[in-house]
Amino acid sequence: MTRKGWVLFWAMCVLWGLPYLLIKIAVEELTPSQLVLLRTGLAAVVLVPWAAARGQLTPVLRAWRPLLAFTVLELTVPWLLLADAERDLPSSLTGLLVAAVPLVAAFAARLTGAEDRLDRTRVAGLLLGLTGVALLVGLDVDGGATRAVVLVAVVVVCYATAPLVVDRWLAHLPPTGVTAAALAITALVYAPVGGPGLTVPSGRVVVAVLLLTGACTVVALLAFFALIAEAGPQRALVITFVNPAVALLLGIVVLDEPLTLGAVVGFPLVLAGCVLATRRSRPAAVDETTPALAEAVPSR
Repeated sequence: MTRKGWVLFWAMCVLWGLPYLLIKIAVEELTPSQLVLLRTGLAAVVLVPWAAARGQLTPVLRAWRPLLAFTVLELTVPWLLLADAERDLPSSLTGLLVAAVPLVAAFAARLTGAEDRLDRTRVAGLLLGLTGVALLVGLDVDGGATRAVVLVAVVVVCYATAPLVVDRWLAHLPPTGVTAAALAITALVYAPVGGPGLTVPSGRVVVAVLLLTGACTVVALLAFFALIAEAGPQRALVITFVNPAVALLLGIVVLDEPLTLGAVVGFPLVLAGCVLATRRSRPAAVDETTPALAEAVPSR
């Protein structure tokens, strides 16, 4: 990979490892629905005109049924639940639990026929990763946070299945147009709930929201497209394995969250399981558009 590719790669690792920290700060003063409204609304203000000027919205809106399904799975439901869960869970633990997305995605791909088979290596990866998740939950989560863990589990399922919708029904559409439309739809959904009573929060929370919107959504999206063009979709997807480690480090350094036994023991197992469960069982042709669109939505 070129020097530019490596710069983009590490930038994406930070940009999509950072949201968990920023969400944790934002929900100190904002409700989950208010946070989702601000994040999607501000990002839509930037991306909708961008996509419209390039004629990317019209073809996307024609595919409104899969667009709505994708929006619900990738933004509307998981962003709300993630913000709600982080009111009870440390940002670092939340990021580590979301690392299970590739495990669920590999299993979902097999169930839907997107993958031909689960060989022994992939099955071993699924079992190893699930063991790591069990250790994370068992060692780091007390009984009072069970509800939050369930919310994160729903988030993981949503994140893992949304790309399947893209793969089957939206892969031929411009990714910026899909993302802009999904952001606008989610903002409209949460406007009646998050809008009333919304006041200007403290400067610390304002900065967190602006970073979450500008850096982790808009800039991250454009940087990921550039990474796809520079390094190819398969190498670009490796950021999925690095983001949780960034979330863990930021939580410890910035928020003084503890480095727990569950993180030390469980996360390496989750990481190893993801690598094994998502490796190809045999050489296959690479679709240069589908992975880019499936992973380009700023959800991490």
